[in-house]
Amino acid sequence: MKRTEVSTLGEFGLIKALTQNTTIFHSETIKGVGDDAAVMDLGDKYLVTSTDMLVEGIHFDLSYYPLKHLGYKAIAVNVSDIAAMNAKPKQVLVSLAMSNRFSVEALQELYEGMKIACQNYKVDLVGGDTTSSRSGLVLSVTVLGTVEKHKIAYRNTAQKGDIICVTGDLGGAYAGLQILEREKQVFLTNPDMQPQLEGKDFVVKRQLRPEARMDVIYELEELGIVPTSMIDISDGLASEVFHICTQSNLGAMIYEDKLPIAQETYDTAINDLNISPVTCALNGGEDYELLFTIKQEDYEKIKNHPDISTIGYTTEPDKKINLAMRAGNVIPLQAQGWQHF
Repeated sequence: MKRTEVSTLGEFGLIKALTQNTTIFHSETIKGVGDDAAVMDLGDKYLVTSTDMLVEGIHFDLSYYPLKHLGYKAIAVNVSDIAAMNAKPKQVLVSLAMSNRFSVEALQELYEGMKIACQNYKVDLVGGDTTSSRSGLVLSVTVLGTVEKHKIAYRNTAQKGDIICVTGDLGGAYAGLQILEREKQVFLTNPDMQPQLEGKDFVVKRQLRPEARMDVIYELEELGIVPTSMIDISDGLASEVFHICTQSNLGAMIYEDKLPIAQETYDTAINDLNISPVTCALNGGEDYELLFTIKQEDYEKIKNHPDISTIGYTTEPDKKINLAMRAGNVIPLQAQGWQHF
């Protein structure tokens, strides 16, 4: 029997290979695989649900990741998937596998972070499962939310000429991760060395304790804006732009000088990491900001919003997905975000 390595397919190739012949039996199932969340018909509203796993050694390193922060992040990144559907989170279920190196007190610290996140996002922790693991810690969180039917946002519904928007700032989480990894290596070489994190609070927090942008979802509702498409930025801005454009059968023009990069991220990338801040913004990942498109007539409603940046527009598919550089030249946008396999 032929053996195909998972790494040759990548995350999305694997998902397609595993789910391409899946049969939908129930008319209530509106959307299955392929978006930030599955969608089910509740009658007057849609139920949206999503699941994410966090695996020790793959998604987090406990040598520098406090358990309380990890618990908070586990909830926040799942709530972010609900936000990406323009929905509101209601309940979460948490499943946990742990080795015997974790004490009850350590697990209580983990759950304390979860409870803080649930309080912040007004989400009920209603159940889950626990089991043992031969090594390490594994978290699996399922979140459920609801949205009015006419307000739901998918990845595949952008239209030509839509304005491309992004919340917050980009690249900070990646810069924070690189700083933490650098300090870990210094410590492994010389355990007497103290971490050099002065002035790095901003980027470290962006990595260790990201926030789901539910605040923007509520603000868009107040402004009367329903995004024509939306996705959260977990794998890097460039990768998410490709998801929206590919699934909507569109091209895009993104402008380098419009990318929102915080001064702290810029300084860290240049002075500490010797990498381009634009690379951090485009391909870093784990920012958990929202990338969305709006109709041109909605621009006046958001043009003065302090936390929403307009970074480009959608085009005909034959114009491809391009990046307009500050120097004036235009190059193909490259998606080099997080690789799961």
